[in-house]
Amino acid sequence: MIPLRDNIPTLRFAYVTYVLIGLNFLVFFYELSLGQRGYVEFIYSYGYIPRDFTDMIRSGQLSALVLLSLVTSIFLHGGWVHLLGNMLYLHIFGNNVEDSMGHLRFVVFYLGIGAAANLGQVLVAPGSEVPGIGASGAIAGVLGAYLLLYPRAGVLVLVPFFLFIPMVIPAVVVLVFWFVIQLFQGTFTLAAGLAGSGGVAFWVHTTGFVLGMVLIPLFRNRRFTEVKPTWM
Repeated sequence: MIPLRDNIPTLRFAYVTYVLIGLNFLVFFYELSLGQRGYVEFIYSYGYIPRDFTDMIRSGQLSALVLLSLVTSIFLHGGWVHLLGNMLYLHIFGNNVEDSMGHLRFVVFYLGIGAAANLGQVLVAPGSEVPGIGASGAIAGVLGAYLLLYPRAGVLVLVPFFLFIPMVIPAVVVLVFWFVIQLFQGTFTLAAGLAGSGGVAFWVHTTGFVLGMVLIPLFRNRRFTEVKPTWM
């Protein structure tokens, strides 16, 4: 299913969401300007590498650069499909989650969950030397929060059935389906010993989603009231 939009209006403009989207595009355009060799060096410099965390823990010496890579990696992407897919989800679901907690809290929520979700990959593939990149963990946290905030929202999606058919589906169905797929595929890669071989980091997705659900009660503004959906 490819989401197109939801039917939950916002009470205030989602500055942070759109700044984050802009930053991701700017960083990606910079990646494109580096050429193949420069791009690889850039990814290894600012992506997070699970093996580095394992070595840091074993040595007992904290490394600011290794810890910082948990955050810098959130703004890196491996291609147009990777970038556009992530930004589509952030555009659709991020503005409402930001609306529920306010701009500053959303920044902390997004970056904090993005960094913590990356540790999910470190746990399942501690010896991997493949850099992890992408905003998927942070956005998964947004999806988990959205599920608890707006489970009855309607989401317009394209459903592949020979052709792509537009349908309005409850957010709870869309997001639970997304999570189950991530969990299933993550379990498969773990069982097959492929968790550290590169590709999609499904355990980053599942970790971020669960953290988003767990932490939204702490970040949600107490004065926030659920916005009623509008008709599509």
